[in-house]
Amino acid sequence: MDAEAVARAAVLREAPAGDSAVPRMELAEWAERYDVVAGITTRGRGFSLGLWSEENVGQVMSRWRAVGAAVRARFPGLVLAHQVHSMVVQWHAQATAGWLILDGIDGHATGAPGLLLTVTVADCVPVYLTVPEKRVVALLHAGWRGTVGRILERGVEVLKREASVRASDIVMHCGVGICGQCYEVGSEVLSQFSGRAEPGPGRLDLRAVLTQQAQALGLGQITQSPWCSAHDRAQFFSHRASGGRDGRMIAYAGMPLA
Repeated sequence: MDAEAVARAAVLREAPAGDSAVPRMELAEWAERYDVVAGITTRGRGFSLGLWSEENVGQVMSRWRAVGAAVRARFPGLVLAHQVHSMVVQWHAQATAGWLILDGIDGHATGAPGLLLTVTVADCVPVYLTVPEKRVVALLHAGWRGTVGRILERGVEVLKREASVRASDIVMHCGVGICGQCYEVGSEVLSQFSGRAEPGPGRLDLRAVLTQQAQALGLGQITQSPWCSAHDRAQFFSHRASGGRDGRMIAYAGMPLA
């Protein structure tokens, strides 16, 4: 992929005109080239979607209902989970109407049109995967634990097993997350990435690590978002930059019904 194509694939566009109930930005290239709907909600109007937060449950649920209403024509099914920074990636064989709410799952994959995969983020990196020729998608929640635990490798394994694809067939995008300049971690975290004792604290660029892992796995195309959840708090929530007080966004990906 040349530099111009990489830049295009990383472009987030505003939600379609007339569809402003859910403030969000979508990957333009994925929609146009792969017919995959992929994007992230934004913090516009305080649109937090953190179900397991201290915010009033009724207010959060009203926003989730707005998400469901906004996508229902193309995605009658929506999957979400209580994430625990695990390396578990679940394959969803069928799209069923309504919400599927799971526990302890940090990655989802499907070949079923009409099922929208979601993960909750507010600094952790949403990793989008698709195989255009096979019409499959995956979405992973990669914080430092998931990254060092190689949730990306687990997601690739699921796609290879369930869709009979090669790693080189997979297209990957590292979405909006905290950048290396803003993400300071302790020596114990740095040591888990390097495999040796490290002085700390230090900076950690999760998207750079995920890109290195993707290259080692042989993925065909890899892009990164230029947005930082901490630098760009006017658009996005950041757990780290807010001292743990900020809301949550959802990243989402799916193949719409025809």
